[in-house]
Amino acid sequence: MVTKIKKQVFLLITDILAVNGAFLISWLLHTEGNIPYRILISYVGAALILTIGKLLVYKQFGLYNSLWAYASIEELLKVVVAGITANILGTIYLISMGVKLYFGVYLIGAIFEIAIVGSIRFSYRFFRRIKNNYPINRQEYTNNILIVGSGASGSLIAGEIKSHSKTYGQVIGFIDDEEHKLYKTIGGIKVLGNYHDIYSVTHRFNIHEIIIALPSSTTASMKQIIEECNRSEANVRIIPDIHEIIDGKVSLSKIRDVEIEDLLGRDMVNLNVSEVANYIQDKVIMITGGGGSIGSELCRQIARFLPSKLIILDVYENNAYDIQNELLRAYGDELNLDVIIASVRDRDNIFSIVEEHAPHVIFHAAAHKHVPLMERAPKEAIKNNVFGTKNVAEAAHKFGVERFVMVSTDKAVNPTNIMGASKRICEMIIQGLAKESETKFTAVRFGNVLGSNGSVIPLFKKQIEAGGPITVTHKEIIRYFMTISEAAQLVIQSGAIAKGGETFVLDMGEPVKIYDLAVDLIRLSGLKLNEDIKIKITGLRPGEKLYEELLMDEEGLMNTNYEKIHIGQPIQINYRELKSTLNELLIILKSPENESLIEMIQDIVPTYRNNLEVNNENKYTKEVEPYKLSLEAKVLV
Repeated sequence: MVTKIKKQVFLLITDILAVNGAFLISWLLHTEGNIPYRILISYVGAALILTIGKLLVYKQFGLYNSLWAYASIEELLKVVVAGITANILGTIYLISMGVKLYFGVYLIGAIFEIAIVGSIRFSYRFFRRIKNNYPINRQEYTNNILIVGSGASGSLIAGEIKSHSKTYGQVIGFIDDEEHKLYKTIGGIKVLGNYHDIYSVTHRFNIHEIIIALPSSTTASMKQIIEECNRSEANVRIIPDIHEIIDGKVSLSKIRDVEIEDLLGRDMVNLNVSEVANYIQDKVIMITGGGGSIGSELCRQIARFLPSKLIILDVYENNAYDIQNELLRAYGDELNLDVIIASVRDRDNIFSIVEEHAPHVIFHAAAHKHVPLMERAPKEAIKNNVFGTKNVAEAAHKFGVERFVMVSTDKAVNPTNIMGASKRICEMIIQGLAKESETKFTAVRFGNVLGSNGSVIPLFKKQIEAGGPITVTHKEIIRYFMTISEAAQLVIQSGAIAKGGETFVLDMGEPVKIYDLAVDLIRLSGLKLNEDIKIKITGLRPGEKLYEELLMDEEGLMNTNYEKIHIGQPIQINYRELKSTLNELLIILKSPENESLIEMIQDIVPTYRNNLEVNNENKYTKEVEPYKLSLEAKVLV
């Protein structure tokens, strides 16, 4: 605080000298050193008011508040505009006080004044640069930095690092793919090569840290660049995607470590805001399983559209409490929020809740999803997933809910586990009810979600923190992945275009080998495979198969207007027959053994088969052919 006051007093004194000295120099030049005595006396009489007036103008333009050690073009413009304004007002005042001079005297005086005021301020930055870069002060840096991207973001980051070199280290150079920039110097820093040169440059210049400064790069390009950076032993960090930089400014505080999501190459989802707002804004929205991974993200995304009421329904109060507090902090009284602790298994309670709150839209995300645990407790999977869905869906039908969107899974396709089979029955319930109801029933099917409860990523991170090993069930096992935010947004968008009875299939992109994912996580953690952390192959778990599918054989695939959303052709379901069968299943649930339950589920879902049987038919003698939605899609809806 004392230092700041001293700097402001110094600037004030120098400005007083500049304001008066500039005009005296101008007069001396004009009169060749012989200023008329009467004019000098007239100026002295007006000097006090003139000086105070100009200082007030400078204060109004913020010339005493800026951090001049970091002055940029904006500060220079401030000085020029403030100087011009102050001198126009000063000239008017002097003329009114009888100090009448040639126009050239006022003009030259103004130029001198602006030059002196500006140079004093910019000397802070000049001497700071000398201090940081003068050879006498040079030191051996322990952190040599390479910046990928020499555009606006890269240049700003480079400038900030140079200004704090003792803290952050030394920028050795840029990497850029624009040919006209190669081997040129930008802000005193040389462009050392293109993206393919990253590995060689890091070794040649002993690079310790690579900063990727390409916030507007496509995800596919970013993935390739990150993979190239990871070939070196340097620590890799990244400036977030441009969508994450809300204030439009880039700083070292924005830089983060590279995350596994960056390696997936998933593009941002752009919601059709007007289409989504039409069925969410000013409507009552209920989300079952609203405290879970997908459910809570649905709450976040939907809250942005300010429904008339957002109802979070969950059986687990801790998760519901967390998302409630998060939304209240973000929106306060602006969002009408209600949290209901209830189980979707409780049919009477669910019917009562739906009748009382009369939601316009229900997003049904409540489900047991953990495959191995559900293999050990098949009855729980059926009770919660099948009959929980049936309860909520039939309540929606009875009380005239406008739309019902169920979150499904790729494990429902040719299921090899009880969880997948239960979700396939849920899809059948939705498709069957859609034919009999005014409610638009639809299901949205997608694969694994990064970071969700039960996801492999949090498990791997915990295993790395514990020193390993990372456990992978099979070296060739593959999965489709998307981020939680992407999945939630696509579910919401699917709800907007639903006509009833569809099973929407989300484009999951390229499949990922879980083993490769584990290797990437080890590398991103700054560790080495087999030296710091080992990977242990444990064998397939109950209900697990080597690869997942997104479409059943009998389902044709149609495109929509959204490239990431496709429609599986509805399979004809007689809901009355299905309902009768489910009543029989309800009776079997009361028996103590599981064999008859499994047999009944196989009757309901003919494609349900034991995972060992399926995996034996799909021995990995070659790479599994990735499932390409784009090749299957034929009809534009």
